Amino acid sequence: MGQRKPTGTPALVALTRAGIPHSVHAYDHDPAAPSFGLEAAAALGVDPARVFKTLIAEVDDVPVVAVVPVNGSLDLKALARARQGKRARMMPVAAAERLTGYVAGGISPFGQRTTSETVVDASASGHATVFVSAGRRGLDVEVSPRDLVLLTGARTALISSG
Repeated sequence: MGQRKPTGTPALVALTRAGIPHSVHAYDHDPAAPSFGLEAAAALGVDPARVFKTLIAEVDDVPVVAVVPVNGSLDLKALARARQGKRARMMPVAAAERLTGYVAGGISPFGQRTTSETVVDASASGHATVFVSAGRRGLDVEVSPRDLVLLTGARTALISSG
């Protein structure tokens, strides 16, 4: 019998191929929700400090993936410092979607179309597991912070405020 190909979103395929233990959590997504991340935390019954959003920024015009808790905001100055850059700004949504291959609100740090430098907020290490998008709205994946950093090749830094 041949080996089965991993299925699902590119994020889930990447996790499976890498042999990273993970749990998939689906929920009914409301397109009118004011915050997709806070919606996920409420729907899954998880502390928002354990649910992380994936944002695409540019530090000195170089794309950078920032993974921060949904109950906080990305501190662009801290992100620039973490990348030894001078200036950070959010990437326009359409450009972020083209770069990653995901739609906004469903951007996963895993399985992106183009690999970019990644910075995970240091608060992730305070949890046994964290939740990030699994590659589409209404679908999250639970992984250890260590595996999140390992698979994305991320560095950790305090990049969240609030």
